[in-house]
Amino acid sequence: MWINIFTLILFATLAGCEQSTPENPGGHAAAALKKITVAYTTQPQSTLVQAAVAKGYFVQEGLDVQSSLHPFGKLALQQVLENKADIAIAAETPFMFAVLKGEKLFVIANFEQTTTNNAIVARRDAGISERAELAGKRIGYTPGTTGEFFLDSMLTAKGIARSEIQPVPLKPDEMLDAMLAKHVDAVSTWNYPLTLIKQQLGANAVVFFDKQIYTETFNAVAQQKFVQENPLIVQSFLRALIKAEAFVTQHTDEAQLINSQAGNVDIKLVRAVWGDFHYRVNLDQTLLITLEDETRWAIKNHLTDQTVMPDYRDYIHLDSLKAVSPGTVTIDR
Repeated sequence: MWINIFTLILFATLAGCEQSTPENPGGHAAAALKKITVAYTTQPQSTLVQAAVAKGYFVQEGLDVQSSLHPFGKLALQQVLENKADIAIAAETPFMFAVLKGEKLFVIANFEQTTTNNAIVARRDAGISERAELAGKRIGYTPGTTGEFFLDSMLTAKGIARSEIQPVPLKPDEMLDAMLAKHVDAVSTWNYPLTLIKQQLGANAVVFFDKQIYTETFNAVAQQKFVQENPLIVQSFLRALIKAEAFVTQHTDEAQLINSQAGNVDIKLVRAVWGDFHYRVNLDQTLLITLEDETRWAIKNHLTDQTVMPDYRDYIHLDSLKAVSPGTVTIDR
């Protein structure tokens, strides 16, 4: 009888365990994984999340991540705003507009920064060879995104008012056809559309970068309520991203392949833009400064009904990243 009882206990124990695998080294039971939905992009800016999914780092940290893929961050953030995702990956511009609309959000980490991902690409046959010649031209942009902010920043730097151009709202995937059909003279956008347009136009393309006027950040964003109610899940998410950061740094070729597969993008295109992106999980003053710069721009151009600068320190959650990696949090309170 004792043998039978022991056998039953043994079988019950084995049934409750999952075999240890490289993706799940602790042998966690599937039922023990915390299920969350993460909305992220097929862009290179989301490489850390793409890598964390592909390499099983989320599972290692006890998370069952349901992926919700989107072509750019504004659409990913909308999933969180509609309660269709728990965490979104997006640039700071759509986050800023959401805060100005009264949304209660937190940035829980920044994990990519770049000063060379945004640019205006123009057609020489439209009479554009220098920035001053953008005046009077039809310029495509995607409203509420980094592309819109970069466009206005570039125009301001050259003393051109928005009223002196013909702005044309476009989705990123509409820009190439619009340029080839000559429906617009220039577009303000980011990669991958930026590089594809340059390649298709060839010698007819002129590209205007400016490292000084804008630093793009890509961030993990969630509803404040979700962060406050699920601190351990948020910490697990961040630990997985930190593992992905180390992997991307040490295994560039494999990371590029993961990004290529995530977006169904030619590996040559991935390699062509790779050097523009810098991956590091942190929270620093760059994010805060950029949010305030963009808010002044939005208020000045009547893109929001708000007239007062929010205190963005109330919308940047420091505690979770401090608990996981305290040396990476340098925002002043």
